[in-house]
Amino acid sequence: MTLSPARPTTELWPGLLDVPTGARNSVAAPVARALFRAAVRRLDVTVEITLGPGHREVLGRGGPVMRVHRPEEFYARIGRDGLIGFGEAYMTGAWDTDRPGDLGDFLTVLAAEIATLVPARLQRARAFVVAKRPRLHRPDEHRSRDLIAHHYDLSNELFRLFLDPTMSYSSALFPAAPPSGPVAAGDLEEAQVHKVERLLDATGVGPGSRVLEIGTGWGELAIRAARRGAHVHSVTLSVEQLELARERVAAAGLSDRVDIEICDYRNVPTAHPGRHYDAVLSVEMIEAVGAEYWPSYFATLDEVLARGGLVGIQAITMPHDRMLATRGGYTWINKYIFPGGFLPSVRAIEEVARDHTGLRVADILSFGKHYAETLRQWDVRFLAAREERAALGFDDVFERMWHLYLEYSRAGFASGYLDVHQIVLDRPQERR
Repeated sequence: MTLSPARPTTELWPGLLDVPTGARNSVAAPVARALFRAAVRRLDVTVEITLGPGHREVLGRGGPVMRVHRPEEFYARIGRDGLIGFGEAYMTGAWDTDRPGDLGDFLTVLAAEIATLVPARLQRARAFVVAKRPRLHRPDEHRSRDLIAHHYDLSNELFRLFLDPTMSYSSALFPAAPPSGPVAAGDLEEAQVHKVERLLDATGVGPGSRVLEIGTGWGELAIRAARRGAHVHSVTLSVEQLELARERVAAAGLSDRVDIEICDYRNVPTAHPGRHYDAVLSVEMIEAVGAEYWPSYFATLDEVLARGGLVGIQAITMPHDRMLATRGGYTWINKYIFPGGFLPSVRAIEEVARDHTGLRVADILSFGKHYAETLRQWDVRFLAAREERAALGFDDVFERMWHLYLEYSRAGFASGYLDVHQIVLDRPQERR
């Protein structure tokens, strides 16, 4: 299927129609043009650039196809805003791919070479040209709820359109490790269940276990822990997720075993003084914590964990050197999808736990290729639900933005630039 051409409006997408102009653009756009053309010439991609009616230029060494329809706009946006401009140019339709799946394939090639796309001599100037995170995107105690709402409170019905029946919005773990190709759509639900059950197994959740979950999602982990006989206390900052999660828990007949509330993770110890948990679980929530708050996040996990207990987290990670290079930056994902978000490295998790808590990594599982397949299936479902999505009020620009987000993320995992881990932590002196 072909995506609709973008029709941004100033009301829904303020500033998106403003193509850069002026003296700065007259310098920045030619530089962006030169860097882009030099990069794609040595990549296994095909870039077709429209230069006029019936006239085009083809660059690259062959591979996934990118079509630049409005090159002047494309270079102007990249010149002013770098990768943010690259994403915005896709949102407005300045560039495209022939088929939806081609987008992820093209971006996978770029992601695999991300560290060398810009010449090394220019990398040193990164700090002077890359946008810095706005102060309002700092995920402190006063802003975290609004930052979470930006994404997770869009609409429960929107997420229903592309998630499987478990309403799991995190990487599945397929029985085949890793998937060697596309997996049948019906297997996604089974793989999501497998992901949750493995984390519960790894942290010893069973009859009578006292469980704290930080980041409720739509309640699947809490439901499955309660079915094992555990008593679950789950906290979230999303009003929309809270409502549906409570409905799902009630429908499962488990309201007596699951308590869900709006509460910042930092406030759990003071809101429930003296309460300790045999297992503390958090699935893909650390990404929203913010690097400056990782110490307080892990300190909270340590403070509320009972003696001999286990912490289990699922975390999206990036290489340590890239994490250091991008810390404090502001990306297209931050601007449009996850404000305030930042990915840790495994090394950062180990170091923060070591330096600020008594917790140590006891077990770790990597399954990034599984996330690539999860995202592929989400994107297929998302695009297939165009009419239903439009009925919810989401326009063509939102469709292009969300499609880019899902395929951009898939490319990160498919290339190996990103990974996802289930990590179990304990206190070594208390190991069972």
